[in-house]
Amino acid sequence: MTLSSSIPTVSRARCFADSPAMADNPAAVLSKYHEAFGDTFRFYLGGLKEAIVTIDPEVIQHVLKTNAENYQKSEIQVKRMGHFLGKGLLTTHGEPWRTQRRLIQTGFKELAMLSSIMQDSLAESLRDFDSQIRVGPVDVYAHLMKMTFAMVARSLFGARLKDEDINLVSDTIGTVQEFIVRQTLQPYLNPWFAVSGELRKHDDMRTRADAVLLEYIRKRRHEPPGHDLLQTLMDARYSDGEGMSDELVLSESMQLLVAGHETSSNGLSWLLYLLSTHPDWLERVRQEFYSVLGDAPLGHADVLKFEYTTQVIYEALRLYPPFWMIDRMAVADDSIGDIVIPRGATVIVYVYGAHHASRYWQNPESFNPERFTKEEMKLRTPFTFLPFGGGPRVCIGQHYAMLQILMILSDLIRRYDFDLVPDQRIEPQPMVILRPKHGIRMTFTNATAPNPSIALT
Repeated sequence: MTLSSSIPTVSRARCFADSPAMADNPAAVLSKYHEAFGDTFRFYLGGLKEAIVTIDPEVIQHVLKTNAENYQKSEIQVKRMGHFLGKGLLTTHGEPWRTQRRLIQTGFKELAMLSSIMQDSLAESLRDFDSQIRVGPVDVYAHLMKMTFAMVARSLFGARLKDEDINLVSDTIGTVQEFIVRQTLQPYLNPWFAVSGELRKHDDMRTRADAVLLEYIRKRRHEPPGHDLLQTLMDARYSDGEGMSDELVLSESMQLLVAGHETSSNGLSWLLYLLSTHPDWLERVRQEFYSVLGDAPLGHADVLKFEYTTQVIYEALRLYPPFWMIDRMAVADDSIGDIVIPRGATVIVYVYGAHHASRYWQNPESFNPERFTKEEMKLRTPFTFLPFGGGPRVCIGQHYAMLQILMILSDLIRRYDFDLVPDQRIEPQPMVILRPKHGIRMTFTNATAPNPSIALT
């Protein structure tokens, strides 16, 4: 089966010519193609690998939900990410994926248990943050990356995980992800990566990080049970009564570390950026935190109490979706209306494009949290808002991410006033996650009307 001729096609020559721009900012190139070729089109990744790109909600729903069994994770995740992260939940499909998801989901149902670990980690991170902001402006993106990674790492491994080990694993993940993006967007360089030693260098980094985490896992096998996600992974049992091997626990832990912090850190970075430029919404959110919490810390039971704040978070995730694209590969020939998708074809759900499409969002580039009132949400076309994906493979940690975002935001917004440093260039960079390319520099000062009970001492 071949692709229907009704699908517009970007020529190989144009795709190859655009490949350096794709490596720099793939979302900008895909948006340019979307403007020229419509909601669904075919192009060639790096001028080589054929793919179908879509923002059409009917096509997206078909691929992610209606016929999800026919679409597995693409080579980008199964091969590239699997090479560095192992065969865990993010990089498997079919029955092994269903089994792993069922086992891991148990841990994410215990968010009330994890809340105290998360709060303790946040308190420690904020002490360091407070000392840094007293010196001068800070890159809030870099600090939020550290906060969320430490929080996820301690949710997984408990309080005994050392700061230096957290930093080693965090740095490794960031560097390896950048390399994966280069491998994917410029596939013609992969032979060079192999012979030049680049691939071996990144493999060695991964091996060092793996060894650190594997030591924690093996120690925990001989210690009293803990109250964290690692314990959930180690206690999980398959139908035959067997548990996960240390190596599989390692793969799942590494993948949860990758997926579990960048959604929150990037979402929070863009959220603070947007609030700093919309003081009316900043004040509404701040007042809601005081109204609901007073001077108390935010816990899992509080998550559903925030109406305005949730609207603001959703609008930030619409404008700057951390998962800016979702890729799938067709297992068998398929069709959606007059769109024919052959076996083996890669389908890219262009989330950023769907979130910015004027067909589904009025004035899509403007910041307007009113889009997410309960009334507006009922009118929303399904599969046009996909901050955590959709269908059976929707992000398993989405509730953890929302708790994490609310928890960090509640402390920051009640403690500090914050302003953007002037004359800086702020732009998104779509890597594995959509992040601020140059960071976001801000000044933080004590809130104008701080609550003494939550002020740092």
